[in-house]
Amino acid sequence: MSLSEMHPTGRKVILHMVSSLDGYIAKKDNSVSWLENAGTVYEDGVSISEEEAAAFVKTIDCYVMGSRTYEHALELGWPYGDTPAVVVTGRKWPPSRKSVEFYSGDLKTLVDLKLAPRFRNIWLVGGAMLCGRFLELGLVDEIILTIAPVVLGEGLRLFGGSLQQQAWSLKNVVAYKNGFVELSYAERR
Repeated sequence: MSLSEMHPTGRKVILHMVSSLDGYIAKKDNSVSWLENAGTVYEDGVSISEEEAAAFVKTIDCYVMGSRTYEHALELGWPYGDTPAVVVTGRKWPPSRKSVEFYSGDLKTLVDLKLAPRFRNIWLVGGAMLCGRFLELGLVDEIILTIAPVVLGEGLRLFGGSLQQQAWSLKNVVAYKNGFVELSYAERR
């Protein structure tokens, strides 16, 4: 991450989501089991080794998520390891892991006063309403959207609600051997 890509406060918030081809992030029942069905092999695609994936994950300083994403992560066996995570929720939760804290309040305060002094590479990983609110408030510096090779027909929309038009600059496109495609966009400043 170069200095020119960073927010003036030194932090960078990256919204990372996986969507179906038709723009859904979960089925109507909030399940995401459709993510496990890999696409057919795309020979020209790239693959990432477990070592490369592990090295990349180590560059993430903090995860931010909503309560449904938190529930899914617990069901999956908590894929975020010991990396600090903040769950934005109004619900009361019993403590589950030392690395997880719960937050209810103003999102600008969360990002600029609570997270930015401690973390530089902050990943917003769901859900739809939380991501939409971050976008509305101008808190997202980069969007990494991975498109899965599946059409769901209905479910939870990627960006639910009514966002204002925003222009983003394409940074990169990666096609993977499993048929998924990753699109990276930077905020136009």
